[in-house]
Amino acid sequence: MKYFKIIVILLLVFTSCRSSKNVVDGAAIEAISTKKIINNHYSNNFNQKTIDAKLNAKYSDKKTAVSITIKLRIEKDKTIWMSATKLGFPLAKVIITPKRVSYYEKLQGTYFDGDFSLLSKFLGTELDFEKVQNILLGQAILNLKKGDYNSKIEDRLYEIYPKKENELFGILFFMNPDNFKLNRQEIKNEEKKQLLSVSYSGYKKIKGEQFPENIDIRAIDHTNITTINITYNSVEFNEKLTFPFEIPNGYKEIILK
Repeated sequence: MKYFKIIVILLLVFTSCRSSKNVVDGAAIEAISTKKIINNHYSNNFNQKTIDAKLNAKYSDKKTAVSITIKLRIEKDKTIWMSATKLGFPLAKVIITPKRVSYYEKLQGTYFDGDFSLLSKFLGTELDFEKVQNILLGQAILNLKKGDYNSKIEDRLYEIYPKKENELFGILFFMNPDNFKLNRQEIKNEEKKQLLSVSYSGYKKIKGEQFPENIDIRAIDHTNITTINITYNSVEFNEKLTFPFEIPNGYKEIILK
């Protein structure tokens, strides 16, 4: 399931995909209420119908170092699709709809076809289609309007954090004061000793939307450290897309325990 794990981690690639830059230059950051920060965040929703992107990803952990190419296609509110290749040879595919998560990996001849439990297991938090789509489109994974949050200015960003800490699970949101999109998102699971941190540098504007050129991801699971660097080759909006996916015959099903 190595390539599926890579693709799952890549689901967090887009958490700040519309930020204009990592650190804001110029005048001091204005101190405003947490409510206003959150309202501004939701007033800048992603407005395109589809995304068609190609990117290179460099993956490394203590056992493996590999570079792969990934195609990403999204039809908003309907389908999320990823296809991974290396030197033109297909490795894995994932398709996510509001009701199902399906995946297969060619090297190991395995597949998964079911609910969001496999994604939730890897990321250490319960997921559904809306949460995954929010991650991919630069929105907070949690509905900030339904929770109780505080804010402060940290490293020239607005940091949003829960008023009441959860002993097992923690999350921090860092928003860019220029456009109130997520600049960084950190997810921590104390019980499982997991931490995921995503940092962004270098953005370009495409049809009014800001997308990153380079992203660095760092995932810690106990003492295991995984890093991924992503470089975008192309991003297009509102293209007519197809989502080819068929689990090959003879593959072994992944059964969660």
